[in-house]
Amino acid sequence: MSHSLVAFIVVLGILVFVHELGHFLVARFFGVGVETFSLGFGPKIYKKKVGLTEYCISLIPLGGYVKMVGEDPKEAVEPADIELSFTHKKLFQKSLIVAAGPFFNFLLAFVIFYVIAQFSGLYVVRPVVGAVGENTPAKAAGILPDDIIKSVQGKSVESWDDMVEIIGNGTGEPLKIIISRNGELLPVMIKPEIKVVKNIFGEDQQKYMIGISAKSGAVENIPLNPFEAIAEGVKQTWRISSLTILSVVKIFQGTVSTDTLGGPIMIAQMAGEQAKEGMLNLAFFIAMLSINLGIINLFPVPVLDGGHLLFFGIEAFTGRATSEKVREKANQVGIALLVALMVFVFYNDIVRIFNGG
Repeated sequence: MSHSLVAFIVVLGILVFVHELGHFLVARFFGVGVETFSLGFGPKIYKKKVGLTEYCISLIPLGGYVKMVGEDPKEAVEPADIELSFTHKKLFQKSLIVAAGPFFNFLLAFVIFYVIAQFSGLYVVRPVVGAVGENTPAKAAGILPDDIIKSVQGKSVESWDDMVEIIGNGTGEPLKIIISRNGELLPVMIKPEIKVVKNIFGEDQQKYMIGISAKSGAVENIPLNPFEAIAEGVKQTWRISSLTILSVVKIFQGTVSTDTLGGPIMIAQMAGEQAKEGMLNLAFFIAMLSINLGIINLFPVPVLDGGHLLFFGIEAFTGRATSEKVREKANQVGIALLVALMVFVFYNDIVRIFNGG
């Protein structure tokens, strides 16, 4: 448990630091004074003041904050500090300062994915047939184990995923597939059959298939140059961001169970497990959590960055700032929602512990 706790503090510390660093750097870029940069909440266990800013580590490691001069519109700002005041900055500057936190979380994920791709290359499953199912289109067409799929309908196949995508997203028409068998290229015609399979969310989905499976161990490592690694970093960040957003949508639709939501305890357990597997696994885990944190903070919920951006959007549309009374009420609702969510995910974590999960 101590191993998981240390991993949890390290992982969360990195995520919070990067998020708050985004707010801090863009605030300073626009000349906003930062009074406090804190990792954690509650009593300060370490603090050091450099210039205007007090840097500190606080007792409760479940977040952090950057306190800016004039951040609270009700707060009186000395005339000499007007230039440093967040409230007195232009709307687009305030919006960029707020958006910088989530943006830096996405940036962290991209950097991690880029470094992994650059130094580890890309691992792909080669399109080598492992087994051919009985009474399947592939069996009828004469496909054999160890055949290598070279192209489908004239489209080059570089990996097993390429082949699955081309066949699965087709229309069911007969396909001309070029295979390599003992160094010889052979054309075969196969008419896929439609099958009902489960997607990653456990939903039934119809896909065209030909009845083959990949050969075990047919994995190839492809080295990437820096530009290819950048492209892979962007691709991975986009893919996981899209899946995360889709997961949230499906939770609200009721397709994905809310039991899948986890809190600090589950994160600590997973961080500990990934740390045991090695730095590569832990880095990938941090990247995924960073994307989750970035997306959550963009939710249009008051007290989150997305809530602030929503108010700024209303101000840009109407030409006037939202009243303090409305903001206060909205913040109270936002805090209530976050507390309810925290209680719920803690409950899920405790249920998992008692169920041996």
